[in-house]
Amino acid sequence: AHVIEGASEVYVKLTDKREFKAKVVGRDAKTDVAVLKIEAKNLPKVNVGDSSKVRAGEWVIAIGSPFDLENTVTAGIVSAKARDTGDFVPLIQTDVAVNPGNSGGPLINMRGEVIGINSQIYSRSGGYMGISFAIPIDEAIRVSEQIKAGGKVSRGRLGVRIAELSKDIAEQIGLPKVQGVVIAQVEPGSPAEKAGLRDGDVVLKFNGQVIEKPVDLTRAVGALKPDTKANISVWRNGAQREVALVIGEAESDKTAQKADKKSKKEIANSLGLTVTDLSDAQKRDLQSGGVVVEAVDGAAAAAGIMPGDYILSLNQLEVKDAKQFAAIVAKLDPKKAAVVLVRRDRVSQFVLLKPQQ
Repeated sequence: AHVIEGASEVYVKLTDKREFKAKVVGRDAKTDVAVLKIEAKNLPKVNVGDSSKVRAGEWVIAIGSPFDLENTVTAGIVSAKARDTGDFVPLIQTDVAVNPGNSGGPLINMRGEVIGINSQIYSRSGGYMGISFAIPIDEAIRVSEQIKAGGKVSRGRLGVRIAELSKDIAEQIGLPKVQGVVIAQVEPGSPAEKAGLRDGDVVLKFNGQVIEKPVDLTRAVGALKPDTKANISVWRNGAQREVALVIGEAESDKTAQKADKKSKKEIANSLGLTVTDLSDAQKRDLQSGGVVVEAVDGAAAAAGIMPGDYILSLNQLEVKDAKQFAAIVAKLDPKKAAVVLVRRDRVSQFVLLKPQQ
């Protein structure tokens, strides 16, 4: 898709010197796949392989036009499968020499079958440095079929922003092992909000699939069609629960609104936090309870909490107001770490507050 980006006209040139003006049927920037259509006869074709059967170590060749050098063939091996360099496509990594001008060309196995489309390189100079990436042909065909059918790719949408779960946070919230991803933000009006998902929930499984890292959830949701029913397992307040929801359709992020930071009553505590009650505008913006941070010191400052942050929970107890928050802090063991759910710029994350030495 990046090859035709910004083009007003697109032409396809064949090795027999024929040239055709192409119609752009559609493109999908997320997978870097585009579909072109030309009106022609007696076209050469290639055999399509099965990218799911690709093995690390097998020999492959790439064909392209690096630096306008037409029909250049380079060879190498598959270095790794399913490399996570993008949200929606696990790419094939090779050491085949690929340079600007190779994009869109085929990656071919020793049986003469196309198993990928050359798409990216890793480089600090702009040229080949021993690492290149190809879109698996199975994924490219799946995307192209959707484009041919409707001119675009439809993806499922949950309406959340997610973050990785660290070992320290997993221990503090009682998870038996480090598994899942943290919901950092639930978008208002999204399928996630309608289903009752909250900031700080840890997603363990999606439709039975174990979620180990953020890209797992992104791909699992994106692979579903809009209006599909799904089940999600989350860890909340020390227990696992099941949530049923209906997947929405992927769309652009909504513009985040700035929170009103007017405060009322200030209450300081031993964690190094000076907090205040939320204003009415802040309550409407958060759509939940919590407190706003006025000043930081000690453990809070060391953990990176800043004035203006919101505290939504402490040790998995939901925070309602400054008075209740102070009461929870008063019962804490000063020798043990505490975990708070902090929201900043509409994104929530767990923060570990360690005792100061």
